[in-house]
Amino acid sequence: MTIFWFRRDLRLDDNKGFFEALLNSKEVLPIFIFDISILEQLPKNDARVSFIHDSLTKMNEEIKKLGKSLATFHGDPLSVWKQLVIENNVTKVLFNRDYEPKARARDKAIYEFLVSQNIEVTTFKDQVIFEKNEVVKNDQSPYVVYTPYSKKWKENATKIRFENFPSTSYLNSIVTHSYPFLTLEDIGFEKSKIIIASYSTTTDLIQNYEATRNFPALDSTSKLGIYLRFGAVSIRQIVMIAMNHENETFLNELIWREFFMQILWHFPHTVNKSFRPKYDEIKWENSETNFQKWCKGRTGYPIVDAGMRELNTTGYMHNRVRMIVASFLCKHLLIDWRWGETYFAQKLLDYDQASNVGNWQWAAGSGVDAAPYFRIFNPTEQVKKFDKELKYIKKWVPEFSEIRYIEPIVDHKTARERCLKVYKEAVG
Repeated sequence: MTIFWFRRDLRLDDNKGFFEALLNSKEVLPIFIFDISILEQLPKNDARVSFIHDSLTKMNEEIKKLGKSLATFHGDPLSVWKQLVIENNVTKVLFNRDYEPKARARDKAIYEFLVSQNIEVTTFKDQVIFEKNEVVKNDQSPYVVYTPYSKKWKENATKIRFENFPSTSYLNSIVTHSYPFLTLEDIGFEKSKIIIASYSTTTDLIQNYEATRNFPALDSTSKLGIYLRFGAVSIRQIVMIAMNHENETFLNELIWREFFMQILWHFPHTVNKSFRPKYDEIKWENSETNFQKWCKGRTGYPIVDAGMRELNTTGYMHNRVRMIVASFLCKHLLIDWRWGETYFAQKLLDYDQASNVGNWQWAAGSGVDAAPYFRIFNPTEQVKKFDKELKYIKKWVPEFSEIRYIEPIVDHKTARERCLKVYKEAVG
């Protein structure tokens, strides 16, 4: 029997590893494991868990049309695999690769166990167009600046054939089994009240993306984040749509995703250490009081507060506002970027470790291709540029009034001067 393990690829069609399993085996057991080490850190109504379960349910409904089902498990992945090997005559295991440090460690342990049982293990690239060392400099070293990386990425993309893997044509290879399809309640969770927006890749959205993407009051972003994070859509199909348009701004955002993934692959220490070591010498203030005010959207800066309230309410935050609130935390409040990164990890529906760490280090000035430390967003000027009619602010901060709004927790000019002094002492 062959087992295919779904992870960050929650779709039946155009799924590389699943396609290979179905094509090359007459008996395929498709499985998903709810990892308790991840779930125990989450609130019981976490919207991401609901999204995962909804995606699996949708997949299972398709498979049930053939009188088959998806097998789901709740536990420690290695323990689940040991159980599966005892209960089945497993000869092959296939899954698509994950690039996060903890996932790599997990997969290494499971790979070593399966090989010790004389089981053939094959992994595939599915959640990116290019992985690991596929886009590197001529000397084979990794790019640490986005622009040359993106040029090389685009050059390489013109040389490959974008394949489609019609997995759903071979679903008859799925075996009948007695494993359950677990409900949310079975794993100790409940349905989230957060409604996840459908994604959009319309021609209008992509063609106008450059002109509209920085204005948070406009509903002009794709909402693809969570779908790409969990592989509910094929990155190949999305990239092909993007490449068919003259305006490259939308495609560039997809390339940023892969840029940060390869950075995390080559520099896994950046999960909790600055890419530029000097930046770990910054003497952060780390005021718990100010951090809580930032988390709750009570800083006295309406654009910052609107962003944090949007995040807390919906699990989403507009990308321009993400940059503003991150810069504010690190540079106005002198709070360690790792605090913000952790908070986003708890709240963001589309939380992706590579992009989140990469973007937080960018905001702090400590990462690859980062904003220089002396570039400090003025939240008031950002409002004038990107929300001058205050539509976004008034949506999320309905009590806002320029006369009566709460006092800012820091003065911009004073905070800017303090930031420059502290950063200069650390990095020169």
